[in-house]
Amino acid sequence: MAGLIRVSKMTVYRLVHSGELPAVRVGRSFRVPENEVHAYLENAYYNAG
Repeated sequence: MAGLIRVSKMTVYRLVHSGELPAVRVGRSFRVPENEVHAYLENAYYNAG
């Protein structure tokens, strides 16, 4: 998932723990639903120019 949004694994971990990126805990790892990834990306874009 980190590769999909081009950030480090630690950044994804921080987003999950801050609540910005909803995830489900499975055992000792987290799973982020694909639709949540797309929703996060849509909200993360801003007009830089």
